Amino acid sequence: MSRYTGPVVVSFQTRSYCFSVQLRQMLSRAKPAVGSDLQPADKSKKKGKKVPKLDELLAQRDFTGAITLLEFKRHVGESEDDTDLWIGYCSFHLGDYKKSLEVFKHVSQQEGCNPDVWVNLACTYFFLGMYKEAEEAANKAPKSHLQNRLLFHLAHKFNDEKKLMVFHQNLQDIIEDQLSLASIHYMRSHYQEAIDIYKRILLENRDFLALNVYVALCYYKLDYYDVSQEVLAVYLQQVPDSTIALNLKACNHFRLYNGKAAEAELKSLMDSTLSSFEFAKELIKHNLVVFRAGEGALQVLPPLVDVIPEARLNLVIYYLRQDDVQEAFNLIKDLDPSTPQEYILRGVVNAALGQELGSREHLKSAEQFFQLVGGSASECDTIPGRQCMASCFFLLRQFDDVLIYLNSIKSYFYNDDTFNFNYAQAKASAGNYKEAEEVFLLIQSEKIKNDYVYQSWLARCYIMNKKPRLAWELYLKMETSGESFSLLQLIANDCYKMGQFYYAAKAFDVLERLDPNPEYWEGKRGACVGIFQMILAGREPKETLREVLHLLRSTGNTQVEYIIRIMKKWGKDNRVPV
Repeated sequence: MSRYTGPVVVSFQTRSYCFSVQLRQMLSRAKPAVGSDLQPADKSKKKGKKVPKLDELLAQRDFTGAITLLEFKRHVGESEDDTDLWIGYCSFHLGDYKKSLEVFKHVSQQEGCNPDVWVNLACTYFFLGMYKEAEEAANKAPKSHLQNRLLFHLAHKFNDEKKLMVFHQNLQDIIEDQLSLASIHYMRSHYQEAIDIYKRILLENRDFLALNVYVALCYYKLDYYDVSQEVLAVYLQQVPDSTIALNLKACNHFRLYNGKAAEAELKSLMDSTLSSFEFAKELIKHNLVVFRAGEGALQVLPPLVDVIPEARLNLVIYYLRQDDVQEAFNLIKDLDPSTPQEYILRGVVNAALGQELGSREHLKSAEQFFQLVGGSASECDTIPGRQCMASCFFLLRQFDDVLIYLNSIKSYFYNDDTFNFNYAQAKASAGNYKEAEEVFLLIQSEKIKNDYVYQSWLARCYIMNKKPRLAWELYLKMETSGESFSLLQLIANDCYKMGQFYYAAKAFDVLERLDPNPEYWEGKRGACVGIFQMILAGREPKETLREVLHLLRSTGNTQVEYIIRIMKKWGKDNRVPV
């Protein structure tokens, strides 16, 4: 696995099922058990003698000013019956869900409270990720469009398809309901359906600029990064300091260019002291780890594993890249996959662990995960989907099928070392050694080039392509180890099989000296006789006979004297110095 799953663009939830019409917001980035006292943005107060009215502040979305006014009125004894409700409302819109929760819980415990407080309390629970509590509170609220939308989203969170369809049928053709439906489509990876809804609403409501961000987000998820940038630019022209939009722009740059370009887009946010950065601080930290190819992963990602879903996936990938397969497996084994990325990563981890442990069970699981993604209607024609099918057939050792899929996407991965490594192995396994050698030599990664799998396959390609000297040089560059012994065996046997007896004899000679196994003497004897035959046939220089005799004399086997005597006699008769 060569790349991280990607940065987190943002996990939108439709705010319309709570208090406003067209804007959407993220789930709270803090765990409810810990809590997070978010500091509201400092908004400059309009100077003047006239004290603004609550309605005016709300219309301007100056929720900090509204809370200040409400608390001042309470302090001087001018509060009204709905003061607490308005404070809870404003706190919610400032992202201070903890305070909003405290206010609404307090109001709900009062005798004769407004019944609508229950749906507001349920929405606050939802944004804190406390879904069971949200459902209990929502069921105490009177029936309304808002209650239905909230229960619709809760059914999605609980994976309750039956309830989901019931609440879906209750949705009406009003903006709030349609935005909720689009949100569910997005979270269920139905991006085109979400785009269709957003575009239809935008046609009738050009001033709903935020919808451009959602459309751009859907295009990002569909891998149309250029289109995403174009749509996003419409919003950024009007709101250039939007945290969500700038983060999405950075993610597009990451996909289109590289991590350095992406990080540059976030510079203004990181330099900012505004609370808008605080609101997405964990998100930005996570993405910077991705943009920096895993730098700081162990410091940043573990605390975010249960907060940002992608954090777990990227931590798994970090462990894979550090060759800590067991730790990666421990982190993902209990994850119930629901997205293609999660299925793919579970497949990769099981494949890696299965190969490391020689476990057929893990390899079988990997095959199933890859086939689920590659065979699905939504993924079968995508690049990841085709990679999955290639991986499945690779594990099944059906290399002709592997090449069908890899050939269809190779133009996207010309300089990708991991892709080329797998592609070259498939080529070689299918017997196409010439092209396999060319692809192996494209690889630049020193880590891959030092891997025994790479060296052994490249050596085999050299031998099959009648370049045994290059295979022998690969061995000479290796340090003495168990892997160098295995490479010697490969060179000895493959060269013998291909009639390249000179290098077969050299390899069997080293093997015999390292391990006095009779099989190695037999291999060396056969190779030396083979060289002699080639000399007789004029296909090998006569001078090679001297080196053959040297190789034979280095053995302790008694059969050697008879062979040497015949070769020396021929050399003497043909005036070959021996």
